[in-house]
Parts: sequence; C-alpha cells; structure tokens
Amino acid sequence: MTNKKSVSSSEHHDRVWNVGSTRRRFRWMAGVALALLVSLMGKSAYIQVAHGSGLQADGVAQRESTTKIQAARGTIFDRDGNEMAVTLPALSLYADPRAVTDPAATAHLLGQMLGFDASAETELANKLAKKATSFVYVQRFVNQDVADAILSLNLAGVNGISEPQRIQVAGGLATNIIGRTDPFGVGSTGLELQYDKVLSGHDGSMVRELLKGRSLPGTSRIVEQARPGTDLVLTIDRSMQFQTEQLLLARVNELSAKGGNAVILDTKTGEVLAIASVRRESNGIAEVTSANLAAVESYEPGSVAKVFSIAATIDTGVGTPESVYEVPGVYIFDPDTDFAKTIYDAYPHELEPMSLRDIIVHSSNIGTLMAASEVGSPKLHDYLSEFGFGHQTGLEFPGESAGVLKEAKNWRGSENATVSYGYGFSSTSLQLAAAVNVVANRGVYVSPKFVKSTIDEKGSLWETPSGQTHRVISEATASTMTDLLAGVVCEGTGVRAQVDGIAVAGKTGTSRKIQANGTYISDSGLRSYFATFVGFLPAADPQVTILVSIDEPDPSSRDRFGGTAAAPAFAKLATMAIHERSIDPTIGDSGCRVTK
Repeated sequence: MTNKKSVSSSEHHDRVWNVGSTRRRFRWMAGVALALLVSLMGKSAYIQVAHGSGLQADGVAQRESTTKIQAARGTIFDRDGNEMAVTLPALSLYADPRAVTDPAATAHLLGQMLGFDASAETELANKLAKKATSFVYVQRFVNQDVADAILSLNLAGVNGISEPQRIQVAGGLATNIIGRTDPFGVGSTGLELQYDKVLSGHDGSMVRELLKGRSLPGTSRIVEQARPGTDLVLTIDRSMQFQTEQLLLARVNELSAKGGNAVILDTKTGEVLAIASVRRESNGIAEVTSANLAAVESYEPGSVAKVFSIAATIDTGVGTPESVYEVPGVYIFDPDTDFAKTIYDAYPHELEPMSLRDIIVHSSNIGTLMAASEVGSPKLHDYLSEFGFGHQTGLEFPGESAGVLKEAKNWRGSENATVSYGYGFSSTSLQLAAAVNVVANRGVYVSPKFVKSTIDEKGSLWETPSGQTHRVISEATASTMTDLLAGVVCEGTGVRAQVDGIAVAGKTGTSRKIQANGTYISDSGLRSYFATFVGFLPAADPQVTILVSIDEPDPSSRDRFGGTAAAPAFAKLATMAIHERSIDPTIGDSGCRVTK
C-alpha cells in the first residue's frame, strides 16, 4: 500500500516537471521566433526605406530601356533663307551590353556587316563585354539597307535609333564661317561652336519595355519631348559667297600664290556678305579653306595703312590735301643713333615737292611718315586703335585674332615712322576691311557681323543687335579721304581696280613678309609679299566695301603688288557685287575719266 502510494507520487512529480519544461521550451522557442520575425521585419523595412529606390530602379532597368531623344539642331540659313546647314534623321545602331549574350560573336557578326577592321571589332567586343554599361554605340548614321539587315537578325541587346545628322548643303559652301559639329552633333568650330547652346535645343527621352534584352514592339513611350534648337540666319549671301570663293581661288592659281583672302561688307551695317580664304596645301593644290583665315590670321598691312595716317593728319587739322612736303627718295630715320634706319620711298626719285594728295595717290612711304610725324606717335596710335586695330571686331568668333598694336610708348626707334605706312603692327583681313569701311561709312566704325537674325522653335524671327559703332573721324574728313582714294583708283596705284561706269575709292598695299630668320629677306636673298587692295563703291554713296589679299604671289613677277595682284580681283568681285546687290551709280557718276 505504501509502495503504491510512493510510486504514484513519483509519477505525479515527473508529470509536473515535464509540463513545466514543455512550457518553458515553448516560451523560449516563441521568443526566438518573435525575435527572428522582428529582425526580418526590421531588415525588410530598412531595405525598403534605405535601398528601396535603388532596388526599384534595378528592377525597372531589367524591364525597361531609356533612350535619349536628341533634339533637332537648328538650321543655318543664308540671308535670303537658303539652307546652308541642316539636320536630317539618320539611323544609328546601339547595344545594351547587359543583354548581349555573346559579346565576341556579336561583335564579329556586326563587324563583318559594317566593314570593321580587326582592331575596331576587338574594341566593340570589349565594350559589349562591360555589363555595367547599359548603352554603347555600335555605329552612328548607318546606311539604311545595312541597318535593316542587322536589325532583322534580332540580335540580343542590339537595337536601332533614329538620330539627327548634321549636313552642310551646297558642297560645304561657307564652311569657314559655319564651322562643323563633332560626331555627336556638338559644335566644334565656327558658328556651330559659337552658337552651340542656341542651336542644340533640349534633348528628350524615350522608354522601351524589354523581354530578355529585346525591345517589345509597341511598348515605346516618350517621357519628355525633345525641343528643337533655334535657327540662325546669316548675313552671308550664298550666291556671293560661292562666286567670291571661286574668283579668289582662280586668282591664287593664276598667280601661283600661296593663298589669299577676300571680304565683302555691307558698308552701312557691317554685315559680312561674303568672306573666303584660299590656301595652297603641301601637295601643291590650292583649295578654299574650312578655316576662317581672314579672321584668325594677322599680317602687317603695308601701304593700306596710309589711309589711316593721312586721315589722322587731316582730321587733326595739321594738314590738308593741298599741304606740300619736300619728299626725298631716301630718308634716314634717327641718324647717328643706334636706331638709325634707312627708309626708301615706294619708287625712286630725287627731292620732290608732294601734296598730301600726291602722297596717297602715288603711295609715298616717306611723304606719309613726314605728314604723320606732325600728328605724333601717341595721337596716331589712338587713331589706329579707334579704327579697330589691336582689338577683336566684336564678332566673338572662335579663334578670332585681335592683331597686334603696341602702345605708342613701346614703339622703338624707326617703328615711330614705319607704323605710319603699315609696318610695326598687324591686322586680320576682316579688321582691315572694317577699318577702311570707316571712311566709306562717313567716319563711323561699325563692327562686322555674321548673324543677321534667329528663328525660335515657334517660328518667330528675332533680329540680332546692330554692330557696335563709334565715330573715328569727322564726316568732312571721311568725305575728303573718299575723294583722295578715288584718285588712287583713277590715276594712282589702284587703276586696275576700276569698274566701268561706277567710281571706286580704295587703296593698294604691298607688305613684305617676315622670313624665318626674323628679317624681310630670306637667307637665300628672296622676299615674300602680301598684296592687298581695299576699296568701296559707289564712291559717292558706298554700298559695299571689298578687300582682296593675295599671299605670296610669285616674287619675280610684276604681279606681286597690291595694284597688280589684288586690284584686278577686286574689280571682278566689285562687278559681281554690283549685279548681285543691284547697285546703281549715283547721279552724274560715270567712273574714272582715265581708264586702266
């Protein structure tokens, strides 16, 4: 009885202990589970809050492909609305490396169809193997038939996109002004660079849904519309530009010259109607340049500078056209000093009385320096600066040169004399044309301009600001100078610039070029010349101002001077401008009585 009771008590004790242990284990397991659940919930919340946007973007990236829609670049027109540079749609091929299954095989197949060489194919394979990249150009602006053949293969990760391609019309006419864009449509030279932000517009974006790296048909949607760029309307006349390029090229070839520049300005507005440069390449062939050398290269102007020295003499009142100077054929500047320099006149002669009119009509170096010496170096420098030398023209054209004009206090020795007739400072062809245009424009400088107006995306036309102006010489001085320069053409060094039936005013210039040894004579004893003629017409009411410069005409030929190399080309350009601009002679104007 006792034993039974004792066993029963023991069993009861075991059951009590087992029940308590089970409860404790349950609570412990429940606590662990709860802790894990809280941890998982916290981790999930952390991921969603801290990395949710990134994970979402990764997910979207696996399902969608975003492509930039390049904005159509603005069109460039000539002054009459003729297209000069346009943007047309062209098909480009691209790849998403993340979706390309076999980079090497894909690159090899694409390379064969696109005509890649081995190195280009290897480069493409390397690009396709970079899985961290989502967009790689295979080739831009692909022939439509070739592109269709490639896209029909349905290669994983390879797609096509229509992009705007920049094309210059009329065989690259006026490339020297318009400039170029790089392969991605960004302006790299000329006005394409200067006005890149205006022309570019604003890009848009498009999204396509993907399945296994391939675009799903009908899933494209535009997220942001592209906004086209602003159009430019140039001051250039396309017909005049073409004829200027061809006439200049013909003259350079005729003279076996190194090159040349030509500029035609609207006298009153400063608008550049045509501007061209020609350069003979190392292969011996002369070509119209894509660089605007007339605005970026400077040279000593030679006797054209006498226009500014004589104008300063008259404008300051120290001389008149009738003022007479006793001009020797040879002049020693600063004799018996370290700065002594022997200066020869433009032609041999004994001591000769010359009026200021004779001095400029017959282009006397010594007569000019004698007259300018009465103006004084500081004042002459100020006039040259006002005529635009030593400053950029205000075009803000990429690479434009300001030329060189030192302060008068830095002129050394004979520079105080030679500056008066075109040595000791330098200018671009465009600067020189704008400076002579001061006389044509009744004494007022007007800065040249290339862009006449703009047209925005709504089609509204906006005129660009007029060129900056300032008075340089009085209207009376300009009138007197016009009469003197008309004499240069009718009876002086510029007779070959005459135009039938219309009076022309202008000035010749023949500058010697500095050689590699730093002097004007090469080690072999030869000289090189830069021959220029600048003029305007009709003389009584100028409409156009024209410059022609010939770089290094044959030095052994008589046609190496401004009056023989450049003036005949000026006459042809002037005749062309008369027809193109419908220029009529003023009342009573019948041109020169003395013919060339």
